[in-house]
Amino acid sequence: MRDKRATRRTAAFGSAGVLVTATLIAGAVAAPTASADTRHGQDREARGAAIAAAKAEKTGIDWQDCPADWGLEKPIQCGYVTVPLDYAKPYGKQIKLAVDRIGNTGTKEERLGALVYNPGGPGGSGLRFPRRVTTKAPVWANTAKAYDFVGFDPRGVGKSAPISCADPQEFVKAPKMDPVPDSEADKLAQRKLAREYAEGCYERSGEMLPHMTTPNTARDLDVIRAALGEKKLNFLGVSYGTYLGAVYGTLFPGHVRRMVVDSVVNPSREKIWYEANLDQDVAFEGRWKDWQDWVAANDAVFHLGDTRAEVQAKWLELRAAAKKSPIGGVVGPAELLGFFTGAPYYDSSWIPVATVFSKYFAGDTQALVDAAAPDLTDTAGNIASENGNAVYTAVECTDAKWPTSWKKWDRDNTRLHRDYPFLTWSNAWMNLPCATWPVKQQTPVDVKTGKGLPGVLIVQAERDAATPYGGAVELHKRFKGSRLITEKDAGSHGVTSLVNPCINERVDAYLLSGKLDAADVTCGPHATPKP
Repeated sequence: MRDKRATRRTAAFGSAGVLVTATLIAGAVAAPTASADTRHGQDREARGAAIAAAKAEKTGIDWQDCPADWGLEKPIQCGYVTVPLDYAKPYGKQIKLAVDRIGNTGTKEERLGALVYNPGGPGGSGLRFPRRVTTKAPVWANTAKAYDFVGFDPRGVGKSAPISCADPQEFVKAPKMDPVPDSEADKLAQRKLAREYAEGCYERSGEMLPHMTTPNTARDLDVIRAALGEKKLNFLGVSYGTYLGAVYGTLFPGHVRRMVVDSVVNPSREKIWYEANLDQDVAFEGRWKDWQDWVAANDAVFHLGDTRAEVQAKWLELRAAAKKSPIGGVVGPAELLGFFTGAPYYDSSWIPVATVFSKYFAGDTQALVDAAAPDLTDTAGNIASENGNAVYTAVECTDAKWPTSWKKWDRDNTRLHRDYPFLTWSNAWMNLPCATWPVKQQTPVDVKTGKGLPGVLIVQAERDAATPYGGAVELHKRFKGSRLITEKDAGSHGVTSLVNPCINERVDAYLLSGKLDAADVTCGPHATPKP
């Protein structure tokens, strides 16, 4: 799931019909056990990955100052790692993956190697990870002494053979259709948009699509490990990055040294990806209510009502106004949702979203337009936004089998919407291109403990909306010897970068010495935002 919310659509939900700032998930029906055919394909891909890694180990990475337009200051360095597009054909077409690094801040003696990061998505760029050192992020200061911080753009993302499904300027145009359908005609229109989006992916990026999978990105990660000269991988994955870590740990258990996974995607084959998205709809509703309770408790500041019901009434009033006549001509219900989804996602959005909400009812509509409308002059941002959505869609749709029956989608989402209306239909339209996906859909990896896998550290907020808590419990069961840290009564997505000494100290201890607690740990919540 995605960590970055700078682009208007942060991460993962919405569709050709909706732009939302969400993050990540989407699901599939139960997968059959691997057939001999599938296994043969996996054997060829495993051999291809070993060939590519051996080559990368010899070649290394030609580190240079980063290109000026990448926005990565010195002493961060950039380079490329070459990988096969198709691991079953390791000598066939190759693509280049962008990587960057900053050296450890401590002494040579303190250095423990490279720590490689993935922020989620699918479709998030990890290139800003070394900036945690240049910007002196206090939570990461101890780890930075020991590790080089290494980021990368996964295949299809950003600077790594980027894919596209639509013209970026068209993709961000607003207002979009209201994601909540009023009629069968609305549903038909959204289905048409989703089908056209899937066709656009094939037209613009057809050669890449069959190879845009989590297992291939995990193989890429192993090639990066080899190119860095690391015998074993130290990895930090957040959101979808946890699923990437889970798949890597399954395919390359003996190549893992230390692994921290934060805000965990449920790795069960039955959940990847269709069911996972339905679970997300339920969890978002819960966290939306948490935020409304907080807004109500701070009524002296925001003046939106002193009960959750009053705050919800204001939300429905705003939504109805935007539906009747888009605010500023551009902010309709879809754009509102794109902005407001930030609050259930990240606690860091609680104050900014509530402030804009409050200003609207105080008569300042411009603040909402500035926050929620696309900026058509920001062509680079719009390219990044469209690319992120394309990768999200391509990976989730290609990773797993999706229901093709519209009746199933309609029944499941109509039922969920009754009790969990905040995100359900928006999420459905975002993922619906997977129902008519133009390339073969794979069988998800059966995530499990293999020979040599060390203890993995799992960190999860109890009320996370984007990756519900059950995902962490499931991965914990599957990775023997793992430890789970639960942040109780908290729900921000991406826990390891928040200030919570109970968690920060354990993450440091694990990364610096490999130390895990004797049993699972429950930590109290991080501080609630204070307006």
